Amino acid sequence: MTLCVIPARGGSKRIPRKNIRPFLGRPMIAWSIAAAQEAGVFDRIVVSTDDPEIADCARAEGAEVPFMRASKLSDDTTPTVPVIADAIAQVSVPPDTPVCCLYATAPFVTAAALKDGLSLLNDEHARSVVSVTSFPFPIQRALSRDDDGRIAMVDPGLMQTRSQDLPERWHDAGQFYWASAGVWASGGGMFDTGAHGLVLPRHRVQDIDTEEDWQRAEFMMQALQAAEG
Repeated sequence: MTLCVIPARGGSKRIPRKNIRPFLGRPMIAWSIAAAQEAGVFDRIVVSTDDPEIADCARAEGAEVPFMRASKLSDDTTPTVPVIADAIAQVSVPPDTPVCCLYATAPFVTAAALKDGLSLLNDEHARSVVSVTSFPFPIQRALSRDDDGRIAMVDPGLMQTRSQDLPERWHDAGQFYWASAGVWASGGGMFDTGAHGLVLPRHRVQDIDTEEDWQRAEFMMQALQAAEG
């Protein structure tokens, strides 16, 4: 079987109730559930939450909530890996089961990207697959800025290097991760040796942690919807 786990705790601080707040008229988590359903590669789509309202919303969108997450796995400091490992243990799948952790706040995720992630996991015998995108500007030319507003090159030796001569760098897109149930249960990181990156276009990646992020994401989605008809 193939399993999708969507972690969605209820205690978001910076954007209260972020996982079920309406995003362009739909609960935020509904976008991730819909993409997982459209992908057609999951035998089960399970939401891990500690919040009854999120659980009800997830069920209404067609996902399963077969258990309620323990409070010890639902605070601000709990990493993602133990939450997914707990969900795997709760639903009892074999160690070789492909498991996708899909974030509840990933409205730009596509069914095609989820399927491509599974293909990459299988075809390349990857330890894990991480959705990534490129930085829009060379990070080697980063600046520091002190409390008085003074700036300085982090690496002054690159001051005269042309941007096009610097190697491209990538970052976690914050949408989804694929790995076998056994890898998740081992407690290792998604970026350990053997991880592969699935490249997403920058216009489909937006971190949503502040109100400014949220507004920008809605503008981006409206533009995408207009462009796609």
